[in-house]
Amino acid sequence: MLTSLSIRDIVLIDRLDLVFDAGLSALTGETGAGKSILLGALGLACGERADRAMVRSGAEQGGATAVFEVSADHPAWSVIAEAGLAAEPGEPVILRRVVTSDGRSRAHVNDQPASVGLLRALGDVLVEIHGQHDGRGLLDPKSHRGLLDEFAKNAAERAAVAAAWKSLSQAKARVEELKAASERAASEEEYLRHAVEELDALDPKEGEETHLAGERKFLQQAEAALTELQAAADTLSGGEGMAGRLNSALRGLERVRDALGRDAAGAPGEDDAGAAGTARAALDRAAGALDRALIEFNEAEEALAQAGSAFDVEPGRLEKVEERLFALRAAARKHSVAVEDLPELRNRLAERLEAIEHAEDRLKEAGAALKAAEADYARAARSLTETRTRAGARLAEQVMAELAPLKLDKAKFRVAVESEESRPGAKGWDSVAFEVSTNPGAPFGPLDKIASGGELSRFALALKVCLAGAQSGLVMVFDEVDQGVGGAVADAVGSRLSRLAAESQALVVTHSPQVAARAAHHFRIEKSETGEGVRTHVRALTPEERREEIARMLSGAEVTEAARAAAAQLMAS
Repeated sequence: MLTSLSIRDIVLIDRLDLVFDAGLSALTGETGAGKSILLGALGLACGERADRAMVRSGAEQGGATAVFEVSADHPAWSVIAEAGLAAEPGEPVILRRVVTSDGRSRAHVNDQPASVGLLRALGDVLVEIHGQHDGRGLLDPKSHRGLLDEFAKNAAERAAVAAAWKSLSQAKARVEELKAASERAASEEEYLRHAVEELDALDPKEGEETHLAGERKFLQQAEAALTELQAAADTLSGGEGMAGRLNSALRGLERVRDALGRDAAGAPGEDDAGAAGTARAALDRAAGALDRALIEFNEAEEALAQAGSAFDVEPGRLEKVEERLFALRAAARKHSVAVEDLPELRNRLAERLEAIEHAEDRLKEAGAALKAAEADYARAARSLTETRTRAGARLAEQVMAELAPLKLDKAKFRVAVESEESRPGAKGWDSVAFEVSTNPGAPFGPLDKIASGGELSRFALALKVCLAGAQSGLVMVFDEVDQGVGGAVADAVGSRLSRLAAESQALVVTHSPQVAARAAHHFRIEKSETGEGVRTHVRALTPEERREEIARMLSGAEVTEAARAAAAQLMAS
């Protein structure tokens, strides 16, 4: 709902603040008083084209601010969120536009800088303007399919089409991907086959480079190590040899121990027995030490022999290791990978080669899946077309019933639903157009091209009455929808406007007392001359002022008592 409209320095308005309520609001006044200025200012705030001629003479800039109260699920919030602006559902939506005297303009949404395109997008979901030359809202052919879908309540069928279209798009992409891969296969297959064969022959192993590098380092040091080990072994075994000398010493000690033992077997004196015991104890320790040394020496010799055999490597092994390392690293450089990644590379290339070799089978499978997806989409699209065709017939019947009371009894209305199977999409393959024929025998044509100015507004009114609810949350603005009609037809216009505004909000610029009498709120637009020039003013009318204004509309310049009585009767009806 539009709650307020503030205008500053636009054409003949220097300062104006209007407050609106729900229901039908009538804007009346003498011809030329400036009713179009109000609509122009509202359009400016809602993203319509700005012109420096809109700025009041003598002012540096002019502007308009429109404030809307909308529900938490209103589509305006989605538009704001997609634009990345900070706003929370429940806040007012404030559209502000400023245009300078040199033609530049600025836009703001909820006091945040915004593009004019965003302002226009919000205006499209907040306000619907129906005028003699307006191409927005119901009269915009681009909106017809969406309006018919809302009228048809075919959300389930639309969801099925959208899902089928997604599957179809994925199936098409898969076929195209496989075709492209097949086209590349001829040149790639030879390379892949050669690369896989090379890597198979090389047969790289995980962690092989690290192992070979360690072995090469060992082999490079093996010759020097073997020489040192041999020298150590020669030292130990040189001449009589350490083992021989230790054995000779041990045998000598044993002979001494034996001799001491024989002497003790005689009749030694007490002192001699004590000295012999000390000697024997020392000899025992010496023999034990020599025995242990002999054991350790033998172990050292065995260890040296084992170490020597470890360094006694296979002749030419170093060359073989270096050749292997060179081959692995050359392959890694060729394929621009690390040596450790060669096994994985081989597997990847083999998979690609296998995919090429089986590409025809996969392409056939993808083609079959595509045909199935096309069939599923066609079924879903036809079902959606059926709902649109049935709903189009119902809508046309309802609109036709509204035309006669609006003095369009000779006109015909239809909803053209055409299936363009060669142009499928997520919303089906139908084009939808609201078409009219305004005279008997005349061909049908686009609503916005066939109907005249006054007829256009009344067609829009008839459509809006039948589509009530299809665009919930819109503020509806009708500009002189009653042009060229009066009496019962004007009353019919007023009745329908009142019905539309019963649960929403509508503004109507009117010259018809029958229409104005139906309004819940009434504003009079006046023009006056001041010391600074001509100015336009707008004021809300009291019930008594409403009666006087409607009486003026009935009688003209001179308001009679009969006109006042007629006005009161109209307001009471």
